[in-house]
Amino acid sequence: MAEFDIHRETVIKADPVQVQALIDDFHQWRKWSPWEDLDPSMERVYSGADRGIGARYFWSGNRKAGRGDMEITGATSDEIGIRLHFEKPWKATNQVSFELTPQGDTTAVTWRMTGQQSGAMAIIGKLFPMERVVGKDFEKGLAQLKAAAES
Repeated sequence: MAEFDIHRETVIKADPVQVQALIDDFHQWRKWSPWEDLDPSMERVYSGADRGIGARYFWSGNRKAGRGDMEITGATSDEIGIRLHFEKPWKATNQVSFELTPQGDTTAVTWRMTGQQSGAMAIIGKLFPMERVVGKDFEKGLAQLKAAAES
């Protein structure tokens, strides 16, 4: 079993409350998530709380988008925690967090995902490290989050 910890950071010229509003409301993810445009006809279902702890988001799309769900499990002014469960293209459950650190008139944002790869995924992970595969998506997502928050 191989553990992974992927994270990327950016600084956004916006108040932490404004940035948090784009993260802890899954309806807002269409504005910035790097995966939202993988399938134009992707099915989305929102349930639970409107935002914050208990908010849930289910998606099902083409092979690129896959299928899974997310639930916000923690939400404070400086960190949002999410349980991320994939059903397709492979089964996995990972922990995601967004750390928000005020820095004057800007907010430093760290997007992190941790988890374990076992079985076939551990072998595939040696050929295609999660850091390399998901890291680029995190960079794209943070750039789009920055654009959405600063507009």
